[in-house]
Amino acid sequence: MRRVKRALPLVAAVLALGVPLSGCGNESGARGGDVSAGASSGVGSGRQEEQGQEKGKGRDQEMDMQEAAERADAMLDAVLKGIDPDVRWAHGPTTTRACGVTRRRAVMTIVSPERRQTFLDRAETFWRKNDYRIKAVNKDDKFPAVYAVTRSGFGVSVSFRGKGQAFLEADTPCVKESKVAAPASEPNGPAYEGVYPLPRPDVRSDFWSGEGEGEGEG
Repeated sequence: MRRVKRALPLVAAVLALGVPLSGCGNESGARGGDVSAGASSGVGSGRQEEQGQEKGKGRDQEMDMQEAAERADAMLDAVLKGIDPDVRWAHGPTTTRACGVTRRRAVMTIVSPERRQTFLDRAETFWRKNDYRIKAVNKDDKFPAVYAVTRSGFGVSVSFRGKGQAFLEADTPCVKESKVAAPASEPNGPAYEGVYPLPRPDVRSDFWSGEGEGEGEG
C-alpha cells in the first residue's frame, strides 16, 4: 500500500504534463500493424521509393526521354548487328513511365529450340565485349533469357517467349521528361505499323531455324 501511495504523485505529475500513459501500448500495437501492412504492400512501398528516386537525384539531368530512347534504339541496333547470321526483326511497342522509356524489337526469324541458347550466347558475347555487365541469365529450356546493364544505367535483354519468338528490350534510366517519337531505325522486313500483337515468326533461316546445337556460322 505504501508503494501505491508513493506512485500516485508521480502519476499525477505525468498526467499534468499531458503524457498519455496508455500511449506506449497503443503505439506498439500500431507499429506492429504498420509493419504488417508494409509487408503486405511491399511492392507498393518499393514502387513509391522508386518513384521518389526517379524524381530525385537518380535522374539524369543531362538527357531527356527522347535522347534516352534514341540511345536505347542504338543499343538494340548494335546487338542485332552483333548476332550472326542476321535475323529479321520488327519494332515492338514503345512504353513510357514516369521518367523512362522502354523500346522493343520482335524477331521475325524462326529460331529453333536447338538454336535458342546459341542466339542468347551471341548476344551475351557482344555485350561482354562492349563492357556491359551481365545481370542475369535464365537457362530455362523453353523460355531462356539474358539480361545486361550498362554503366550509365540502361538495361537490355533478349528473351524467348510464346511460340519460341525472340524479343529484345532496352530500358532507359530515369531522365528528364519529354515527348518521345517513334523509333527512327528501319526494320529489315515488314514494319507492321499499327499491328499489335505482332505476327509470330515466319521467316526461315538455314542456320537459326535448323536443328542441332552447332556453333557454326551457317
